[in-house]
Parts: sequence; structure tokens; C-alpha cells
Amino acid sequence: MKMMMVTALLYDEEMTKYKLLWRLLVSYEALERSGAGGSLRLHPPGTGGLGPRDPAGTQNIYHCAKLAVGATLQLVDRVMTGNVRNGMALVRPPGHHSQHSAANGFCVFNNVAIAAQYAKKHHGAKRVLIVDWDVHHGQGVQYCFEEDPSVLYFSWHRYEHQNFWPNLRESDFDSVGRGKGAGFNVNVPWNQVGMDNSDYLAVFFHVLLPIAYEFGPDLVFICAGFDSAIGDPEGHMCATPDIFGHLTHLLMNLADGRVCAVLEGGYNLTSLAQSVCQTVHTLLGDPSPHPAPLGGPCQSALESVHSARSVHKKHWSCLKHAAAPFPGEPSTKHCRLGAATQDGSQGPQSTGGGGGDAQKEPEKKEEEEIVWPEPLPRVAPPIRTALVLPDTVACPDGCARFSAAAEGPDPLEMARLRTNFLKESDDEARVTLLYNLTALVRQMEKNEIRNGLALVPDVSTAAALLTSTSLSKRLEPREGAQSKYYVPITLKKGCGDGGWNTASLMQAVLGLLLPLGYQHRPGLVLLVRPPGGCQARGDLWLQLTGLLQGLARGHTLALVQEKETASVDVTASCLLGHAAPSLGPLAAPEPEDVEGLERLRLRLQTDWPLLQTTAPDKTRSNVDD
Repeated sequence: MKMMMVTALLYDEEMTKYKLLWRLLVSYEALERSGAGGSLRLHPPGTGGLGPRDPAGTQNIYHCAKLAVGATLQLVDRVMTGNVRNGMALVRPPGHHSQHSAANGFCVFNNVAIAAQYAKKHHGAKRVLIVDWDVHHGQGVQYCFEEDPSVLYFSWHRYEHQNFWPNLRESDFDSVGRGKGAGFNVNVPWNQVGMDNSDYLAVFFHVLLPIAYEFGPDLVFICAGFDSAIGDPEGHMCATPDIFGHLTHLLMNLADGRVCAVLEGGYNLTSLAQSVCQTVHTLLGDPSPHPAPLGGPCQSALESVHSARSVHKKHWSCLKHAAAPFPGEPSTKHCRLGAATQDGSQGPQSTGGGGGDAQKEPEKKEEEEIVWPEPLPRVAPPIRTALVLPDTVACPDGCARFSAAAEGPDPLEMARLRTNFLKESDDEARVTLLYNLTALVRQMEKNEIRNGLALVPDVSTAAALLTSTSLSKRLEPREGAQSKYYVPITLKKGCGDGGWNTASLMQAVLGLLLPLGYQHRPGLVLLVRPPGGCQARGDLWLQLTGLLQGLARGHTLALVQEKETASVDVTASCLLGHAAPSLGPLAAPEPEDVEGLERLRLRLQTDWPLLQTTAPDKTRSNVDD
């Protein structure tokens, strides 16, 4: 039974009585203006019952804190029971700094930590992933689970070598958890400000996602703090709001799509509202916009990625090939300390406020106004999924059968297709099929159709045709086997061995294919499923289909060999927005595959800098043992 295609929004106007709730109002009002409000299922939370003590000293804050944690728990209930597929809790006060016996950083109850324990106890979740992209370290969450191997906590945060709040040694990359929880706490510290979309994506591709897929969570939480977005006076980062939609999408094929986003920090009302809208639109399944052109991550970000990968290589099979720790200190450390000692202070970025989500006093020094383009509208095509199928194959529910030839084909185009792509012995039905394929691509180019599937006699012929159409104009002319646009990936296990190693294939997808795709910014994603079941597990095909829909504004076309009719329904379901089945915890990839993938990454990273995992002067020419 499929999970309902519904996204929940947990929000209550009572929480606006808390003094920092102007951030809630702008977020909710922005969702209504964007058109997302009509697609959401709005749930007012109950108050819950967490005891009479008021940790923050006022009944007003305590009342709002109960609503906040109650909203988060209700979101868990709805997601884990299949009442909704995912959701977001717009709550205040935030929670990720709060600890067992003390409020902290204007957090009263640790909303996500409580909800993670609740999901394990009441819904049987065995493995929970918490992704904290707030600009402050959620030390309260880390303390809760640092000895618990059933909860994987990931946090990136402004750190600046312990000069930024909460100024904790245990916020650094080498705090990996304790005892049985060693390896299940992943910190990526930002040691300078100004991190942008490329830096954020690099961490996802090369640190978070490989570990998350190996972990195989049953439920994903996002500590959704948007002080890590551009324009925020606390974060001083440069990531634009649309990137949070892409980050959300990359998490939505984990845990059978069970994702609970919970609001944390955010101080710039414009970027906060835009980032919340981007996140919610993605949860709703709206097509992601093209990301701005991406470069490579900066040197400081690469040092953080390198450090996190190297310290976790002994805990995670997917990182066994990671480079050893670099012997020197980070490039920013002496610069940072030097700047701090020249004027006897730690500088404007290091003050960090008295708490992660505290109400800040007006800055005495007026900061330069930061301007960024407003995110493009999420324009959903009239038809989400169109299929080109033989008349003998039923069209799945929710999809449209596509046939442009029925309206009268263009004789010249039909003649061109027969001459260039078919044999003289091929019948008229094959010409009509190719004509329908080209027409489907043109409709995608006009954004009249979002994605599609075609059942074809020969996937090679169909792929050759479609790579010559106008929608695929981003495919550059090939320059032979050494072209940067020609990336052959060879894995050890093939069809004769019962399929590729699942972990090896996901290693290739996360560490190579996705970075290449995001940096290339294609106009069309063409997925080709060859005959004979060589793809091993069908859920790998669905994972690939789901993940790649974050590219090309969702314009994805799957080509399936006509004998593979059993894959039509499941592929169409994924194209319609249903999450791919979870792969579960992954075993180790084949060492031979890992070595081959790493050699390929090293060869390509000059042309495709988003593939980098170490700072340029630290890059290794060989795979570490």
C-alpha cells in the first residue's frame, strides 16, 4: 500500500505569543503567498504534557515550548503511521541547543531529540537520522545521542576554530561519538564564513549521503535552521534559499520518504521566508529550479570535508578509501587567530551572540546590505508524468498516455526518423514510436510535461535519437574517450554475478553522478534501463530515478526495453513522486570498485571541481590503503 501523497504543516498561532515568533509569522505568510498553503494539510498541535516546571522563567515561553514539542511529536505520528508522507513543523521556541537539565540558546525543550526518542519508543524506528543544517552546532542533540548507535547525528556549523558560539571543543570534526555510538556523530565545522551552494552540496555528496545510505535510517529529521542562508546576520554565509530545496530533495529517498523538518534558527526575514518556502515546496513534490552555476568548494570547506571523511573512515565502509588526515593545520587557523589578536577581540563574526537562537541586540556597526535574486517560481507543468506505451500495455493510474502522432504526424519528420534511426525493414509502428518520443521531449522543453517513460523495442536507438534533440542541447560534442563529458563507470560485478554490488553502485551515484549532474546543469535527464535485468535490484533503479529528479527542473525521461513491462508501474510511481523503497543498511562496496571509482574521480576533478574531497595541495594521486 502506497503512503499518502500528502505533506503536513504543523503550526499554531498560539506560538506567536513567544517573543521571537515574528520569524514564524513571516514563514507561514510566505508559504501562503507562494501557493503552497493550499496543498498542505495544516495540523494545529496539542499542548502535550511535559510537567509543570517552567525552564525559561515565564509561563508564556513554557506554553509555547509545549506547543513546539507537541507539534513535532504529532508530525512524527502522522509520518510514521502513513497518514502523510512527510511534513514540516513551524515551531518556536527552537530546540537543538537544549540539554537534559537546562534550557540553552533560547531553546527550552529539544524538540527533535525528544521526537527521535519518541519515534523509537512508540513507532519502532530502529535507526533515526538527524540532519542539522543550522549555522550553530546543535550540541544538545549531540549530547543526547553521542553513545547511541541507533541515532546518526550530522551537523555542519560555523565554528572558526572554536571562536564561534557555542565555543565548544566537542563541536569539531573529531568528536565522533563515544562507546557504541562512536562514528554516529558527524560534525563538519565551517572555519570561515561565506560558504555557498557548492560548499553545502560538496558536504552532502562526499560526507553526509554516503554515510546516511550506509546507515539506512527508518526516519529522517531535519533541524531546519536557516541562519545558514545568505543574508543572515548570525551566519554570514552565502548559500541561496533555493539550495535548501535541493538538499531536502536529496534526503527524500531515504527512509521510504519519511522526512520531518523542524524549524530552528533564522534571523533575516527575507531569506528565512524564502528558505522555508523552498523546503516545503520540495516536500510537496514541486519541481526544483535549476541551481545557480556551481563551482568547486573553497579550500576551507575542502579541509573540513577532508577532516570529516578521514576521521570517519574507520567507522564507515563507504569512506575506507578516504585520504588520510593532512599533517598540517587548516589554512584558516593562523589567519583567524591573527585577526583575533590584532585588536584584542575575536572579531565581529566570532561573537556569535549569547545563544544560538537568541534575540540579538541591534548591531552598533551598520553592516553592508546583501542582495540576492529571489528564487524562481516553482512552475509545475499541467501534466506530471506522460507515458509512451504500446496499446497492449495499460497506463498506470495518475499518468497520461502520450501520442502526438494521433493528431497527424509531420511527414517530413517521419521520413527523417526512418532515414537516420531505423532500418528499411522496420515497420511504421516503430517510426510512430520515435515520433512520439521527440514530441514528448518538445513538450518537456515547453514545460507542458514534467517527466515521462517510454517502453521501446531498442533503448539504444531511442537514446541516440533523444540526445540529438533540442532539449538535450547541454550535451556537448564528444571529444573521444578522454572528453570530460564521457564518464564510463565500470563495476566489478555484472549480470553474471546476479547484479552489481548495491553499495558500489550507490558509491558511484553519490560521489560521481550527482556532483557531475549538479555541476553540468542539464536540460534533460535521460535514464536508460537496458534489457535483461542487469541493474540487479529494482530498488536501485528507483533510487536513481528518484535522486536524479532534482536535476533539470524534474525533466526526467526513462527509457525501458519493451520486454521489461514489469518495471513500468514502479518506475511511473517514482516519477509521480512516491519515494523509492529504502535500500536498508548497506554492506561494504567492493574494494576493486572503490579503487576504480576513486581513480576516475581524481581524473575528472580538474574539470569538475565539485568532485573534490581534499584541498588542492592535499589531493592524493593514489588511493590510500
